[in-house]
Amino acid sequence: MLLAIDMGNTQTVLGLFDDDELIHAWRMPTDRTLTMDEVHLRLLGYFQKDGLSLDSVDAIAFAGVVPQLVRAWRGVADALGVRVVIVGRETAAVTNVKADNPAEVGADRIANATAAALEYGAPSIVVDFGTATNIDVVDASGAYIGGCIAPGLRLSLDALTSRAAKLASVPLEAPAHTIGRNTVEAVQSGAVVGAAAMAEGLIARIREELGAPDAPVIATGGLASIVATATDAFDVVDPQLTIKGICEIYHRMR
Repeated sequence: MLLAIDMGNTQTVLGLFDDDELIHAWRMPTDRTLTMDEVHLRLLGYFQKDGLSLDSVDAIAFAGVVPQLVRAWRGVADALGVRVVIVGRETAAVTNVKADNPAEVGADRIANATAAALEYGAPSIVVDFGTATNIDVVDASGAYIGGCIAPGLRLSLDALTSRAAKLASVPLEAPAHTIGRNTVEAVQSGAVVGAAAMAEGLIARIREELGAPDAPVIATGGLASIVATATDAFDVVDPQLTIKGICEIYHRMR
């Protein structure tokens, strides 16, 4: 089986695949202080909790943005005696990236574009709500061509509450009304409804530039389900899109 890993700045998503079928998925905090042994122990704990065996893993593929944790995961793969595939330069031959500088494109964005084209068609648009809010654009040929990067929802909210003493931290959820009747609702509206409105506006402009008014829009990332409650701009919410793309890239490398 394949263990696909999407290592973001805030959360790491793990997906266990049997061929292209997702068997199980887990989320864990991205902790830069973890050693190889600690990563191995956490992974073992997840598998044992769900009655699975690490012996079933014969390959690890991941998209990662934290170099020291990439090294730790490589060490885990070595300890397990399994193959490692890292999305990026070594997989460039099996992905389709038409950005100005492909080497600058995040591995998670390549995985998103790959999965979107495969599962939802091309052209298509992915809105990934994580530490940053990334919009990834796939053209009619199935190639990643670029997109947008904005501060993430939680990052924006944390910045607001840390700089404004009277605005205590509030639950990250969509309010019942856009017009907040109190401070908590007002902050929630600005953060969640604001993120939804930003996505709506960028999606409309991207569709116009693509000349594809019906291009499907896929929301993913840890905060996608929250923003989705405040907009009908998304055709589907697929929290596992990135690990599905990593799995597909691994199969192409084989």
